[in-house]
Amino acid sequence: MQVEAFLSRVRGRLIVSCQALEDEPLHGSHIMARMALAAKVGGAAAIRANSPEDVRAIRALVDLPLIGLYKDGDSGVYITPTVDHALQVADAGADIVALDATGRPRPNGDSLEAQIAAVHSRGKLVLADVSTLDEALAAQALGADLAAPTLSGYTDYSPQLEGPDYALIQMMVRHLSIPVIAEGRVRTPEEARLALEYGAAAVVVGSAITRPQVITEQFVKGLAKDI
Repeated sequence: MQVEAFLSRVRGRLIVSCQALEDEPLHGSHIMARMALAAKVGGAAAIRANSPEDVRAIRALVDLPLIGLYKDGDSGVYITPTVDHALQVADAGADIVALDATGRPRPNGDSLEAQIAAVHSRGKLVLADVSTLDEALAAQALGADLAAPTLSGYTDYSPQLEGPDYALIQMMVRHLSIPVIAEGRVRTPEEARLALEYGAAAVVVGSAITRPQVITEQFVKGLAKDI
């Protein structure tokens, strides 16, 4: 899939992140595939998914563009941290591979440049997950096809915000020549719409749609405030 072909399907629309880690009740490739199908039925334009297993299961059931990643670990660089992780996701059927494109060291010394080249060797696109404008510019210079502010708030040198980092979205749109996909703590349709108004090509929403334990926690906390 080429960038323009992807944008023709997602521009101004919703991408749903369907992920459940091992300690979550909905963990399992079969469940995530059904979740992705539900997102498609609801009108999602594309899916973002974690792990080769989930990517394969979703690809078999849903014909939407698929952004794949591979989380390994729980701190530092853990979103598709190595060339091997990236290739596993690409070979599982992802159209786009999301990589941690922050400046932090990678667990086995692989470079971001090597990861991007490896994904491109499979004919797939690269989405750079960043936390700052400088990281986005560096990823673009290395050949990333798209960028997202996914990791803003997850590095100790980026703003620790409760909601989306709209300032970073605006800066990325202004200074990058590659498309910007809004992602990170988008919880309502109003927040998603604002990201589009700030220039994002499309918006990723995950927890607010596909993680019922998180949604339940928000309601429980909200009710407790009124007691």
